[in-house]
Amino acid sequence: MTAQQSHRFSISDGTTRRRFLATTGALGGAAALAACGGATGGGGGGDEGEELVGVGNNGEAGTGRSGDAADQLFIAGFQWSPPTNFNTFAGAPAWPASSNVAQYVYETLLRFDIVSGELLPGLAASYKVDGNESISLTLQDGITWHDGSEFTADDALYTFELGKIDPGLGVASFWTEVDEMTADGKTISIAINAERKNVGAVLAQLAQQFIVPKAVFEKVVEETGKNVASWETDEAIGTGPFTLELADQTQIILARNEDYWGEEFYGGLPKMSKIIHPIFKSNEDGNIKFQSGALDVMQQFVPQIWKMWESGKPVGTYLQEEPYYVPGSVPMFLMNATTPGLDDPKVRKALAYAVDYASIAETAMSGYSSQVLASLIIPDGAEDQWLDRDKAKADGWAYDAEKAESLLQEAGYAKGDDGIYAKDGQKLGPWKMITPQGWTDWNAALKIVSKNFQDIGVDASTNFPQQAQVTTAIQNGDFAMACWYVAGTNPATPWQRFSDVMSNVDMVELGQTAYRNYGRWENGEVNDLLEVAAAAPDDDSKKEALTALDELYRAEVPAFPLMYRPDEFFEFNASNWTNWPTEDNDYAPPMFRGAGNTWIFELKKIGE
Repeated sequence: MTAQQSHRFSISDGTTRRRFLATTGALGGAAALAACGGATGGGGGGDEGEELVGVGNNGEAGTGRSGDAADQLFIAGFQWSPPTNFNTFAGAPAWPASSNVAQYVYETLLRFDIVSGELLPGLAASYKVDGNESISLTLQDGITWHDGSEFTADDALYTFELGKIDPGLGVASFWTEVDEMTADGKTISIAINAERKNVGAVLAQLAQQFIVPKAVFEKVVEETGKNVASWETDEAIGTGPFTLELADQTQIILARNEDYWGEEFYGGLPKMSKIIHPIFKSNEDGNIKFQSGALDVMQQFVPQIWKMWESGKPVGTYLQEEPYYVPGSVPMFLMNATTPGLDDPKVRKALAYAVDYASIAETAMSGYSSQVLASLIIPDGAEDQWLDRDKAKADGWAYDAEKAESLLQEAGYAKGDDGIYAKDGQKLGPWKMITPQGWTDWNAALKIVSKNFQDIGVDASTNFPQQAQVTTAIQNGDFAMACWYVAGTNPATPWQRFSDVMSNVDMVELGQTAYRNYGRWENGEVNDLLEVAAAAPDDDSKKEALTALDELYRAEVPAFPLMYRPDEFFEFNASNWTNWPTEDNDYAPPMFRGAGNTWIFELKKIGE
């Protein structure tokens, strides 16, 4: 068995599966410390003889940094180009203002835990769901904005009201699911849309939407003529535990908010005085710094990460065994259905057959992904209960180049002298497949797809622009093919993933910003099916509705998954900090967003 084979993820492996399922139990807090064979403090580390937990997968920890850097947390994987705008509603805002990422500056009302599936308190201390008719939330005490002003329920209401003021914002979709949102003191009441009854989608937005100051955005609305996304700012005034201190071409620095409202709620302030995000041009640059201990924690792909701890580095992941990362995301191959050729579902299905998924899993993902199914439901995890696996296998696709070509021929396409299929003078290509430069796993996946397509007679090649450029192109429909993300596991999935890929609600023309269905695929049935699934009164009817959506998806193939990956990569280097969350030290999930902010209050500096 080769080293590669020994690290291959197989969800069918009983030991691995049991180990993963064990992590989905109740969050045990620090009581689980004894379960981990940790390193021993000493040297520059903790008290002599003290067992350190939340360290590298090899049980190792470092000796700590000296000087100011000892009190700082170095993070990477969120910002790949110089920051230009911290307007969280902009098309491509800079970290950490970009939506649904770490809650360091902006915060949400609730926080989602991807391991337990729970919704935890955020700006709201508690919430209550009344059937599929209403949700009520009670806000925390003493919340303040970074400028010292008082946070009130009006700020939360106005944040969502912006979706009505500027219907082009992503938050506007909140009002598809909500009829009314009101406040009485610290209590917020939400009336779920009486027809759609989509409680899950509303809870997901409460856990993802950053709350912004009404006083600031009232002025933005006036200054921009209600075009909130167009506003450009180098400031970010939030309620979070850090403030934006510096942003330049090379780094973004956050400084601890010494007046943070959550000090009592979280049992103290964050352990680090600053969070510093260097800006790298590629994964490789960050991986080199990470391995050396110059970075403490990352959200980026590391090929064959086990080689780091096997070489003695104090590098760790949440799961101690394969697949090392908690699965929760599906990088999706998007096709622009307004492009001649790609507007044919038979062509789209042929392309789905043409892709060597096993090669992508092994080569691009270092074995961190199992074989994909022809479904928008992630198997073998929290969503597995909604999956009709037999139908997905019977009606779906798998890598079969001969089948791909036969489908093209059945659709009336024939190969020309150049080896490229064409029909009525319309060639299949040339097309560019885009994804951000430096996203090495996605770059590698598209290179495999490009070769697969060329092998069957479809002219497609790769192009990897900067992240901001790709984001704009995809949202505006200015692409032929792309690898892009859709909803990861959250309180509303898999329904939200179907909506992201297939919804025809609020379709926009090419050139306008879309926040779902980037390929502009049109269908007369899908919206009704989405409504039925959203309002399903019980689990049986919900599965039936989701199965109907999955069947339509397989018939039309508006997009298809290339691999499974974690919702967020979460890898750490215990050179300076320990007590990282792991399956044996499970006081927090392996996340940066949502409930993932818990660990910034619990890390321990080596040497303290």
